[in-house]
Amino acid sequence: MGYGLLILGLTGILVLPCCSSCPEGFDRLPGGKCNDTDECADGYCPDNSQCFNTIGSYYCQCNSGFRSSTGKHNFSDITSQCRDINECQETPDMCGSNAVCFNGAGNYSCTCNSGYISSNGKEDFKTANESTCEDIDECKNNSLVCGKHSCSNIHGSYKCICNNSTFSSFGRNATPCIELNCDQYKRKSNNDLGNLSDILDHMQEKCLMVLDHSFQDGKEVLKDLLDIIDDFLVTGPMKNNQVSPFLDIIENAMMLIAPLTEGQTRVSGKTLEVDMRVNNESTPQGQIILSSDKVTMGTHWETVADKNSTGFAAVALVSYNNLHRHTNNSFGSVASEMSKGKVSSLQMNSIVATASISNLNRKDLAKPVTFIFSHLKAPPKDGNTTCVYWASSTNGGFWSTQGCKTLKSNATYTECQCSHLSSFAVLLALYDLEDTFQLQVITWVGLSLSLVCLLICIVTFYCCRSIQGTRNTIHLHLCVSLFIADLVFLAGISSTQNRGGCAFVAGLLHYFFLATFCWMCLEGIHLYRMVVLVFNTNLRLAYMLAFGYGIPALIVGISAAVNSQGYGTKKHCWLNLENGFIWSFFGPVCVIIIANAFFFMITVWKLAQKFSSLNPDLSNLKKIRTFTVTAVAQLCILGSMWIFGCFQFERSTIVMSYLFTILNSIQGVLIFIMHCLFYKPVRDEYTKLLPGICLPKKKTKYSEFSSSNQSASSQGLKSSQHTGESQM
Repeated sequence: MGYGLLILGLTGILVLPCCSSCPEGFDRLPGGKCNDTDECADGYCPDNSQCFNTIGSYYCQCNSGFRSSTGKHNFSDITSQCRDINECQETPDMCGSNAVCFNGAGNYSCTCNSGYISSNGKEDFKTANESTCEDIDECKNNSLVCGKHSCSNIHGSYKCICNNSTFSSFGRNATPCIELNCDQYKRKSNNDLGNLSDILDHMQEKCLMVLDHSFQDGKEVLKDLLDIIDDFLVTGPMKNNQVSPFLDIIENAMMLIAPLTEGQTRVSGKTLEVDMRVNNESTPQGQIILSSDKVTMGTHWETVADKNSTGFAAVALVSYNNLHRHTNNSFGSVASEMSKGKVSSLQMNSIVATASISNLNRKDLAKPVTFIFSHLKAPPKDGNTTCVYWASSTNGGFWSTQGCKTLKSNATYTECQCSHLSSFAVLLALYDLEDTFQLQVITWVGLSLSLVCLLICIVTFYCCRSIQGTRNTIHLHLCVSLFIADLVFLAGISSTQNRGGCAFVAGLLHYFFLATFCWMCLEGIHLYRMVVLVFNTNLRLAYMLAFGYGIPALIVGISAAVNSQGYGTKKHCWLNLENGFIWSFFGPVCVIIIANAFFFMITVWKLAQKFSSLNPDLSNLKKIRTFTVTAVAQLCILGSMWIFGCFQFERSTIVMSYLFTILNSIQGVLIFIMHCLFYKPVRDEYTKLLPGICLPKKKTKYSEFSSSNQSASSQGLKSSQHTGESQM
């Protein structure tokens, strides 16, 4: 054929016709021969692989412990890579129990956990079939591992039971045992702790039981302690010098009981709740959330455990349902710490909670602790909430903001963050109104004018013979009561320097404001009798005096006997709003307003019936109608004032303050206008005395009081004979 073809497979030499090119994978030699190219020598394969040359080609294989990115065992793609195989991740149980797998580049190894040893004696092994991890009995192999304390072997570690100590230590390099000092619970003869000594006796008894290893179950011990604390807290107000010892006892008691419990323990009493957590892990980590009905605590096990501890950590949250009432006046210098503005009053707005941990370093925590307190009541717009802790002192203790800050606060809760542990709570600060000066001016001017008007009314009702009668007597005593109340209010409402004097002023205001409403109630009764009854509508003066002045005296006397401390506050000489004492005033007022409203409705109904009758007595009916209108207006004036003033003395807004101040200031003026200037017989008397300034007579406007109609006069006389009353 003119060509010769020779293939030598063993040498890789290819003989081709003259001038022909070599195929891919061969190199041309002199003489026209083609020699196989060794691709492996040129480094065609990636790292962590082996190269295999073939006639005219090559292929790669990843080393043991690696896998190609394409997933092929043999490959020649220059873009392929050999990646490490993570045997520990792909086969998690490859090393068996009590062992950990360590992955390396192209290999892996199994190692037993601390406290275990491999069955073949080698430190590293490949699979569970090759070796298993067996527990090391530290107590048997080393009798001195716990020193003078008892040793108990546990899987993977050991437990040193501290003899005569507070805490048990676990594992290697554990925190040294802390010796119990039961003397701290002995009664102190030089300190008046009262019933608090019963708690001390109980704690000393439990402490001695721990020393003798004869203690009960921790939960039962905790229940017994809570029963004793309940009895102590419900006996009455706690003295200031008792609060700090009480809180210290509770904090120490929690850590005395903690080693007797496991996991989570929650116990509730009548006056307090306890949420306790115990962790026996070698190195406790992670977040902890403890909670009760009105407070939540967040911390970390790293904070709870000592930095050198490897086996015991305990934390307890104790929340008290009524302890805030015992500490509601121990504010120290909180007012100056809280704000640059002027704080008018401070009050507790959450329950008190105590946090206790096994870490002895409780003053400078590695991580701050957070608390979320539910409010006892929604703070007003002009109030400010702040987080505080109880600072013990030689004189007892007080609330302080040092080391605590407020993270967030709304109408329902406040979130606090503190860098130390103790007992915590939330305070509410109320600030003085910005428009105090303007309100004082309105009060002074308005009340002064009202006092003048009321004095004129008193003189008028006492001296004017043409209007003498039951209704005039009621108006006279109503004005006298209101005059004295306004005078005392103007002179002494802010005289809080003397506690006894302030209480006396509050008592006078309580009495005379109640007397004002009682006389107003008598007017409603009188109008009811005038319209509904036909005969004997007169009210005896003795009965009216007994009702108008006797009932207020009875109410004030009972109120003072039940709660004498309710008279006078730090800001005003008025009734205290706490514990519902203010209802000793508002309760009777509401009853009187409701009763008068009932009387007025019956009166108006009866008047409507009589006006629609065939022969109405127009003169008397129109007069009674006018009396009813003025009485209703009077009820609205006095009643609406106290609606706006319900919570004026402790918590208010600018609008409510102005409304109360204005109505309170001008009520005397309005009574003078209604009962004097708008009443024609009184105007006629004023005309005789002051003819130069009297108003011109307008017969049409006041025709209902005139006697121009002879028939109406005769009917009025006839009516007076039937009613048994000639003057109303």
